[in-house]
Amino acid sequence: MKNKTLGGTLLVAGTTIGAGMLAMPITSAGMGFSFTIILLLILWLLLSYSALLFIEVYQTARIDDGLATLAEQYFGAFGRIISTLSLLIFMYAILSAYVTGGGSLINGLLSAGLGYDTGKLSIILFTVVLGIFIIIGTSSVDAVNRLFFFSKIAVFLFVLLMMLPRVSMDNLMAMPINNALMLSAAPVFFTSFGFHVVIPSIVKYLEGDIRRLRIAILVGTGIPLFAYLLWQLSTHGVLSQSQFLQILQQDPTLNGLVNATREITGSTVLSEAIRVFSSLALITSFLGVALSLFDCLKDLLNRVKVRSNRASLGLLTFLPPLVFALFYPEGFIMALNGAGVMFAFYGLVLPVGLAWKARRQSPNLAYRVWGGNPSLLFALLLGILIIAIPFLVDKGYLPHVIG
Repeated sequence: MKNKTLGGTLLVAGTTIGAGMLAMPITSAGMGFSFTIILLLILWLLLSYSALLFIEVYQTARIDDGLATLAEQYFGAFGRIISTLSLLIFMYAILSAYVTGGGSLINGLLSAGLGYDTGKLSIILFTVVLGIFIIIGTSSVDAVNRLFFFSKIAVFLFVLLMMLPRVSMDNLMAMPINNALMLSAAPVFFTSFGFHVVIPSIVKYLEGDIRRLRIAILVGTGIPLFAYLLWQLSTHGVLSQSQFLQILQQDPTLNGLVNATREITGSTVLSEAIRVFSSLALITSFLGVALSLFDCLKDLLNRVKVRSNRASLGLLTFLPPLVFALFYPEGFIMALNGAGVMFAFYGLVLPVGLAWKARRQSPNLAYRVWGGNPSLLFALLLGILIIAIPFLVDKGYLPHVIG
């Protein structure tokens, strides 16, 4: 029993910690450390709450039902279609972010060695090389992912050991250049707590046990929160806000983060360690999302009776994000913004709607998430706000974040 709870907790933590944390220093550079911490805590509470809503609703379904099945149970075929579309768009958007981010990191390395820009070549190399593992099969993904995952943890600890002694209180006390940046950055930060796509797997693994599911979700999201706090403490404490912003204005990519670290600290070892960590985080996240999208497309085509093979599924999986990255090579934050908007629906609006319907149809459920209907309404309003933020930024009502 305890081992299964631990396994579920690690599954939540492992799915949550990914490439989204790499965008945090870039998007929060002008926000300041204190506002960044507040935003992280709010989003952690919000997304832990929405995950528990899914657990509440699962009391009215079979433990092997998917989230699209839950949506169909309460909202009919329209619910299944909307939830499936939002999931597909979310995965395509976040995969696009990973391809652009991975391409910028490889480009920074190749360009320095070859002496000319290799942007498009780097993007194609990142996508094709990793995409081959997906097309070969899950076993190949599992083997390479284990190697990269443990390497990522080791490099992350090394980066923290090098950065934490360099933290300056003056940098941490820097005030935001615009208070509204906290809102503008919310969709990007939102994706950093996005583990909800694996909730059906966790429910089945823990056999629908409410107590163990609550532990897995709260502790499993608490681990990434702690890691994110340390990461933000390190980057905000080491990188001077004014210098960091100036460098990001010239190169608003992950490669810009690496360059900023080298220029501000004067340490090539530290900057290259951040490059390695960023690359490993992107690779592990890319493999997980790409495999999920590959399987989702396969199931969808089987459902509508369209024949496919692994090569054609590979094209459907990787061609859209590759095209996006080739046309928008600096679109890392743009793609994460889009992913945040779709995830706001899938990970917040959908569970609120399901919980509302479930409580009306089954008022005597054994477990009900705290807060009652006022909390549902508040979470729904926040979800709508996050969906609206990119449009408010485009219209000039909110400031743009870097990238």
